[in-house]
Amino acid sequence: MLFPTREPRLPTPEEALKGRPEPEFPLQERHTVLGTPLAGPYPQGLEVADFALGCFWGAERKFWQTDGAWTTLVGYQGGHTPHPAYEEVCSGLTGHTEVVRVVFDPSVVSYAALLKLFWESHNPTQGFRQGNDRGTQYRSAIYTHSPAQQTAAESSRESYQQVLRGSGYGPITTEILPAGPFYYAEPYHQQYLDKNPSGYCGIGGTGVSCPIGVATTDGR
Repeated sequence: MLFPTREPRLPTPEEALKGRPEPEFPLQERHTVLGTPLAGPYPQGLEVADFALGCFWGAERKFWQTDGAWTTLVGYQGGHTPHPAYEEVCSGLTGHTEVVRVVFDPSVVSYAALLKLFWESHNPTQGFRQGNDRGTQYRSAIYTHSPAQQTAAESSRESYQQVLRGSGYGPITTEILPAGPFYYAEPYHQQYLDKNPSGYCGIGGTGVSCPIGVATTDGR
């Protein structure tokens, strides 16, 4: 495995690993807990949300346990390298972060509720790390799929920043950007904590509650 020896820094497109035109492995067909297909196209009426909040093993479990989650899968997003391998992402030379994709039924769970879960499940003020996990792949991020999601995410960040500041935390470092390509992770990463119930889970929040109603209803 390749690991950076310098302070974490996002690579430029010129510095990033070149990757490959196609994935080197197939995506498993179904979610091991929910029994639903991982790959799209998804049924009509469902929506997609992408969140990065540290190691994606524990993060994915948070979302698949949520009522209204139709399926979840993990992958790499936000960087430059097409179809990266996990070891390449860990090198810090792809620019990607570890992401959970949540396919959800907005008639059961709102995007605002998913944002609340996102903020409360990690510390979004830590930059290129989450707890003891250090590297650009552990940064906090929200990748949006509509203008409404973008507005809701930005509004929630502002609201949560206020309550975090009141509890002694620094600025939120979460990046909020329109979703780019999502490259699914290796099969053994999908629903990792279902396959390995005693496996590592680095997810932990600040203990500061995110205000109810941090996003508008049209941001579902």
